[in-house]
Amino acid sequence: MQKEWFSSWFDTPYYHTLYKNRDYEEASLFIDNVSNFLKLKQSTVCWDLCCGKGRHSIYLNKKGFRVIGTDLSEQSICEANESANETLEFYQHDMRKLFRTNYFDVVFNLFTSFGYFEKREDDLHVFDSVQKALKSNGLFVFDYLNSEYVKSRMVECDSKTIDGITFNISKKIEDNTIVKSIDFIDKGQSFHFEERVKLFDKTYFEGLAKECDLTILNTFGNYQLQEFDVNTSPRLILVLQKK
Repeated sequence: MQKEWFSSWFDTPYYHTLYKNRDYEEASLFIDNVSNFLKLKQSTVCWDLCCGKGRHSIYLNKKGFRVIGTDLSEQSICEANESANETLEFYQHDMRKLFRTNYFDVVFNLFTSFGYFEKREDDLHVFDSVQKALKSNGLFVFDYLNSEYVKSRMVECDSKTIDGITFNISKKIEDNTIVKSIDFIDKGQSFHFEERVKLFDKTYFEGLAKECDLTILNTFGNYQLQEFDVNTSPRLILVLQKK
């Protein structure tokens, strides 16, 4: 059986090379803004769902929260575990499967760590596992791309040279999905990977939330927590609550 694209791509060192220059200062600012907005207490127990190498889990933990980070990538979790402590744990886990029950005060799914699956059933499993993992009245902070914004500003071809590797990147929209092709040569060997992310809109997530007994409390359009505008907001950020 062929592996799903994210199972192989996210577990390669090249994925982390390509995205090593992401704006983590902006990410930290978002975590500051949203934790202040939600008035999270020091006793808050957080789940960083799709934590990668744990950078945001570590930042949440430094803010005084108890944090568990999970990710599908074994390599990422191995690296994240180097920063583990009594209040910061990491586990390899598929987000579609149940992890804990009535355990977390807040679940974070940040920076478009969703939209990878072919079937809506899988998306529903994710929202259901989050709902079951939350305590009563627990919160789910869900950060996704704004599909209309992305479609209107998509750059079809680009190249980036990082650590001596030139990544040639092309994008297209196919079946309401952004398909990003990534081609490069390293040590004389050619590589090709694809990323596929669904162009979901707010109504799609409203449907998932309703089926999983989650209520949308707030909708923001950027990391400064400004009001969402379907045409101009770069992000679609939802704060949901377990009923």
